[in-house]
Amino acid sequence: MTGGRTLGRRFGWLWGAYAVSAYGTGFGFGAFPLIAVLVLDSGPTQVAALAAAGRAVGAVVAVPLGPWVEFHRKRPVMIAMDLVRFTALMSVPAAFALGRLGFVQLLAVSVVVAAADIAFKAACGAYLKALVPPEDLLIANGRFESTTWSATVVGPPLGGAAIGIFGPVATVVADAVSYLLSALGLRAVGGGGEPRPERGGGPHLRAGDLLEGWRHILRHPVLRPLLFNTVLANGLIMATEPLMAVLMLGRLGFSPWEYGLAFAAPCVGGLIGARLAHRLAARFGRHRVLLAAGTLRACWPVGLVFVGPGVPGIVLVMVVQFGLVTCCGLFNPVVATSRLDHTAPGRVARTLTAWSVSSSAAIAALTALWGLLAALTSPRTAIAAAGVLLLATPLLLPRRDHTAVTEAGEPADDRMVSRR
Repeated sequence: MTGGRTLGRRFGWLWGAYAVSAYGTGFGFGAFPLIAVLVLDSGPTQVAALAAAGRAVGAVVAVPLGPWVEFHRKRPVMIAMDLVRFTALMSVPAAFALGRLGFVQLLAVSVVVAAADIAFKAACGAYLKALVPPEDLLIANGRFESTTWSATVVGPPLGGAAIGIFGPVATVVADAVSYLLSALGLRAVGGGGEPRPERGGGPHLRAGDLLEGWRHILRHPVLRPLLFNTVLANGLIMATEPLMAVLMLGRLGFSPWEYGLAFAAPCVGGLIGARLAHRLAARFGRHRVLLAAGTLRACWPVGLVFVGPGVPGIVLVMVVQFGLVTCCGLFNPVVATSRLDHTAPGRVARTLTAWSVSSSAAIAALTALWGLLAALTSPRTAIAAAGVLLLATPLLLPRRDHTAVTEAGEPADDRMVSRR
């Protein structure tokens, strides 16, 4: 089976490093909203502001990181970002132990982690494109995606139990340690003679370097609609996350472990979708899979508006989340592979940074807006509004598929596509 073939020892270490940090992130799922609600007695506006401001400022900080990552060796960049995240997250339990943890610190840590996340993803994508043959990129991205969802299945219930036993910052410690272990795994990958990227025009950062990723995306017939679709869809989905925490943990009276279980168990669907991505793309074509998964993904979240207390409420959340994450698990590795396929090696980091910055900024803006909407109306009304708007996002998906990219990273014309 193609999806089961070995991609080499170095990919194995890279995948292992990714896995350990993914499981740490899953274990710490929703840690900051939980701390804000349970420790700092924050309301829906503050919880939404925490999620929004952290992402927004982190995205702004990350803008110059794209060119910086592009023109540096990628493995040392990933190790550095892991260490930055470890240090920032460990400051939370330290402050909590001293009785000095406050909302401002949570906000500052979320900014640092958000910026480091963007830089890490940009470096990882560029490193993966150089490490894995083009025909294996979808397999590699599918393995990363399946790891993410399997970690989300296991992590949140265990994290919720850990909070109940050890206190509200236990999962933050575990998340921090996972980044330290990831850094050690990346060291084991070995340099493999990774050359220092060369650049023209001198060593200093130029204004054009900051915008190159967006220029490439916005003039590309596939990447442009994909960006608009993913930014809006992900923004609307993520904007409801803090509102669901407030609704379920506060007004509906669910415990942290029940909240974690309701969102974790359905992530088996994400694992299934990621495992099927390569097989379905090989059978039906990548573009058809993209359209189908992207359309079905938009149909599920509106169901969250009907969540109620008790077992029926948990069951409803699980059903909706299972459908949503199955589609996401199928959709995401295809998008990740398309981004790499349609981008020349010399601009991958800047393109991925631009993509992540756009996504983070949109999530931040929509999270803040939906927090305000929830304060003016109710969390349930805001969740319903996001679900209805999501139904329109499939209209932004690319109608045609372009399968070629020139050496300069420009979209190839139809004749080039046909020759390939």
